[in-house]
Amino acid sequence: MTGYVGPIERTTEKNHHFRNVLFTGQYLQLVVMCLQPEEEIGNEVHPDVDQFFRIERGKAKFIFNGEEEHLVGAGDAVVVPAGTHHNVINASATKHVRLYTIYSPPQHAAGTVHKTKAEAEADEHH
Repeated sequence: MTGYVGPIERTTEKNHHFRNVLFTGQYLQLVVMCLQPEEEIGNEVHPDVDQFFRIERGKAKFIFNGEEEHLVGAGDAVVVPAGTHHNVINASATKHVRLYTIYSPPQHAAGTVHKTKAEAEADEHH
């Protein structure tokens, strides 16, 4: 495929996997994600990667550098500059958070699908 063309909002809202890579280019990657109630991505930092997030459904708490917190919801966007420690936490005890993210440059193998966070963590350890 040359690029990505599709209904990103609908694709994001229908995604039930923790991570699903939709497109991988030389300089960026498009990924849809679903966080279970109270699930978090986990504290991470990408020294050479800028990351864009768009929340399509639910409420999420973004924590930057362990102290700066932002509660965001459907329709909100967040940009995490390279070198920023960050975590994304589903702020609901009962509802899913559905979002898409753009990594620049790509961070995952093209076509990666992790059905659960545990599956994603196991893959990262290999």
